[in-house]
Amino acid sequence: MTRTLLPLAAALLLGTGLPVATALAQDSARAPDVNMYEIGQTVLKMGLAEGVTPDDAIDAMNSKAVELNMKLVGHQNVGRELESRGLESPRLEIFQFCRPEDAIKMVRFNTIYAAYMPCSIALVEDNDGEYWLEMLNLDMIINAYELPPELQAIAISINGEMLSIITAGATGAF
Repeated sequence: MTRTLLPLAAALLLGTGLPVATALAQDSARAPDVNMYEIGQTVLKMGLAEGVTPDDAIDAMNSKAVELNMKLVGHQNVGRELESRGLESPRLEIFQFCRPEDAIKMVRFNTIYAAYMPCSIALVEDNDGEYWLEMLNLDMIINAYELPPELQAIAISINGEMLSIITAGATGAF
């Protein structure tokens, strides 16, 4: 399956004028495997329940994270940053959670897991003024790679905790 997607990926990259794409097209024997997924399957998206404000959602997520011993390691208020530059923007904030002890265990097993860290939840206002909480569908990652039992347990635990955090935000329940 991945080899059949290679010409499509090379064509898409060639359209961007990237040097890597040119190299791919010239030497398909050295080309990397390419996997493509339906973007909707990679994200979990929850709307805020009736009566839950974005600020309520943030408070509930932060409270739940503390309860679960997940550290808020980053927060970017993208909308506010754009507004400070004089650009109109819907509300967009990104919250990053991590448990460093678990993170290092995953990275020591395979550095590829660093690309998924920290776990992020975005608060997004859509074009209709509705608010959503969105995060990676961690089930896809957990099911895509075979992990040793200890790391499988960590991954499943983190996934459950992130689901608890996003659910707390969407419902406003601490």
